Amino acid sequence: MVEEQLANVLGAFALALTDEMEGAAEKAAGRSGAGAAAVVALSELLAGRSVDDLRRAVGLTHSGGVRMVDRLVTDGLAERRPGADGRTVALALTPAGRRLAEQMRDARHSALHGVLDVLDDRERDALAGVLDKLVGAAVARRLDARAAGVDPGGWLCRLCDPVACGRPEGRCPAANAAAGG
Repeated sequence: MVEEQLANVLGAFALALTDEMEGAAEKAAGRSGAGAAAVVALSELLAGRSVDDLRRAVGLTHSGGVRMVDRLVTDGLAERRPGADGRTVALALTPAGRRLAEQMRDARHSALHGVLDVLDDRERDALAGVLDKLVGAAVARRLDARAAGVDPGGWLCRLCDPVACGRPEGRCPAANAAAGG
């Protein structure tokens, strides 16, 4: 019975946390769903990458990704540039898009810290270890699903701040799991 309760409470907390993060990011962005995630993803992880890369990261079809990029370009948040091979298009945020991505990261940061405020330092340290393990396992499951031809949805890091998670120093549990480490 304890196992079922743990799973149920974890699900309720995950939903509450998702609602808080997405609500904060969407409020800061003035847009919802994939458009908000695309702005953040283009600011760091996917700067200079293709529409196809972006649409995969935010969990859209090809046509949905093209429409989303069209809206971002029309809104003055992103621009299309020539890709590396001359046949592709690279995406980049405009200065307005970079400012919006920073506002969204700040809003997400505030929402997450508000949730963590109830924990003391010992509890935060314990949670950090558990979360690293859970994120690594989630990435492994998603990679297995993709290898089996199943689309598990967008990237876990689509709203992340790569600097905050330690990605440049090799401390990001999602990137480490994806790299097989």
